[in-house]
Amino acid sequence: MATVTDEEQDGTGIQTPLRIPELLYVSVKMENPIGAVAGNLFPHVLCSSALVGDCDSSRALSMERESASMWEFSFVVPQNHEALDFKFLLKPKDANSPCFVEEDPSRVLIGGALQDGARLASFKLDNDQAVEYKVFVQASRVSSFDLAASWRAYRENFHPSAARGIPDVSIDSEPRTEIDTVSSVGLELDLEHYVVPAPSNSAFEYAANLTENPRSMNNSGSGSDYFSIGDDIVFIDQPETETEFNTLDPSRVYKSSKLVKSQSVGTMSALRMEHGQKGPFVDRGVGVPRIVKCSSLITFTANPSLEPDTKNSFPAAAGAVAAGAIADQMLGPKEDKHLAIVMVSLPARGKTFTAAKLTRYLRWLGHNTKHFNVGKYRRLKHGASQSADFFRADNPEGIEARNEVAKLAFEDMITWMKEGGQVGIFDATNSSKQRRNMLMKLAEGRCKIIFLETICNDVDMIERNIRYKIQQSPDYAEVPDFEAGLRDFKTRVTNYEKVYETVEEGSYIKMIDMASGRGGQIQVNNISGYLPGRIVFFLMNTHLTPRPILLTRHGESQDNVRGRIGGDPALSEAGELYRQKLAKFVGKRLKSERAASIWTSTLQRTILTAGPIGGFPKIQWRALDEIDAGVCDGMTYEEIKKNMPEEYESRKKDKLRYRYPRGESYLDVIQRLEPVIIELERQRAPVVVVSHQAVLRALYAYFTDRPLKEIPHMEVPLHTIIEIELGVTGVQEKRYKLMD
Repeated sequence: MATVTDEEQDGTGIQTPLRIPELLYVSVKMENPIGAVAGNLFPHVLCSSALVGDCDSSRALSMERESASMWEFSFVVPQNHEALDFKFLLKPKDANSPCFVEEDPSRVLIGGALQDGARLASFKLDNDQAVEYKVFVQASRVSSFDLAASWRAYRENFHPSAARGIPDVSIDSEPRTEIDTVSSVGLELDLEHYVVPAPSNSAFEYAANLTENPRSMNNSGSGSDYFSIGDDIVFIDQPETETEFNTLDPSRVYKSSKLVKSQSVGTMSALRMEHGQKGPFVDRGVGVPRIVKCSSLITFTANPSLEPDTKNSFPAAAGAVAAGAIADQMLGPKEDKHLAIVMVSLPARGKTFTAAKLTRYLRWLGHNTKHFNVGKYRRLKHGASQSADFFRADNPEGIEARNEVAKLAFEDMITWMKEGGQVGIFDATNSSKQRRNMLMKLAEGRCKIIFLETICNDVDMIERNIRYKIQQSPDYAEVPDFEAGLRDFKTRVTNYEKVYETVEEGSYIKMIDMASGRGGQIQVNNISGYLPGRIVFFLMNTHLTPRPILLTRHGESQDNVRGRIGGDPALSEAGELYRQKLAKFVGKRLKSERAASIWTSTLQRTILTAGPIGGFPKIQWRALDEIDAGVCDGMTYEEIKKNMPEEYESRKKDKLRYRYPRGESYLDVIQRLEPVIIELERQRAPVVVVSHQAVLRALYAYFTDRPLKEIPHMEVPLHTIIEIELGVTGVQEKRYKLMD
């Protein structure tokens, strides 16, 4: 019986040691006398319990090589299931070849004791060749807490991590010329055969329709559904919801690091002092890009290389974030409490889609952001069937009506900010100084304005955008003649061009020919603060070039079969099959692409899954590693529930913010994924991301603009490919399921 130093009194007043739950830890070893497995066969364990294989040879769990002649397999037996019977079998790597089950009856383990004593494991192969192995079974009682604390060390000894000794980002720039053929696994010629329904809320919709409704049509008065990480303190912007925070307890501050551990919110830091005051802050673990205040114009020239394996591109993104983290810790964020990004552009220059992308990015990072589209207000107030004459500069009624809806939208944005909103994206042409001056007067003392002007001189892109506008915009939904609608919209653009004045006042960001991704400029004037700097950094790397991004989890791993979290296991038999199918799928799906890249984490189950994919460079990102489960690494959720009930309940209560002891939370994962998002936005060629469930949930939430609170509950199934199509028409999704 394990004991601890604290004691409690029983009903008789006698002090007795606390009882700590104990588990049965079983280690099974098999020794081959000749030092090698017969042929191409490898030892596995098959058990009657779902704990180890569930009597299904296809789900038998492989033993792992401990030395040249010794193989080992270990597991923990739950307290309510201490009687097990199991056998050994030999399986080939080729799934189509037969396996060989141990000849003798099953071995029975009851209460940690092996019945009938130890005996050799005998097998008879196809050629009637008999092979025998020595078997060793050891069972011991261990404290559940000792088990949790030592599990990571145990796994590091027997499962060396592929992440050790490599940089945060490594690039294999010498792709193989053809796909490795491991077996004869094939796919249907038509990939549509594997399409499965995507979540209903992922369907494509015209971007302007997804913006905020006027207050008169949405009187629920509820706050934002998004969690905010503004000013370094995590909060939920919902006035009707009470949020409990762990406060600083001076008695629990460690002298060495001056950090206080919070079980469900994060690590609270008492280090930073601003203006002589000390208060609690959440340590985000990673910072953000900053830009120094400038009173004069700064111009950035964007001329990205077309080569997919540019050496400096990946470290640059991560380096900017790391530099921002240091700057944040030294200076702290200085932006105003409320920020309005006011769009400026002629029609069909990518204004609304840029606004939608920026909204999605800021929401994903945890900033409470909403997109207000003045065109939507106009349609609801004055109808959608307004001809080009309504937008003439010499039409006073039209000007008054458009200014009226602009004021309504701006006031709605201000009202929302007073209720807790942080960043409002004000989406309209705002093409004249007179209109912009009106907005600046409305904003005085209420919010800070940064103008974001999108300028496009690409005639072909403008023409494509105009045609798309006629097809999708509600303004032309009732115009049956496409050519008539096209002429009317071009006349509307001409009316705007006659009075258009580029931004030269206040704080502004100009994106000049950035939409195509083929180079361009960003001009920045009078910009300061970490959030505006982060926005500039994002806009420098974004464009509207269509390209697919394929997201998939690694093939099923041995720990997936066991139900264990974390670790660095190899693939199961089903995982081996999926890696072959994935390679063939990618080869078919991207066969017409001139360039693409394959991104994995630094853990072996993703590297192995992507291994057979040929023809494209492979990049390993440490940022794509699975969420760190800390001391719970390698445990099952059932073990955590039984042995660490407080941690289990804390996680169940708030999976988004719960941080594993000595591990990470979903919010931590989001913060470390920011460089990955920047690079995904920057890429102009397809990208295949092979990663893990928590990481892909976070990436998927970014592209589909899902609330942060939904991330831990999203469905990202094994052996399924999620294809995200990015482009001028927004984000569209398709799913392929290659295996049941």
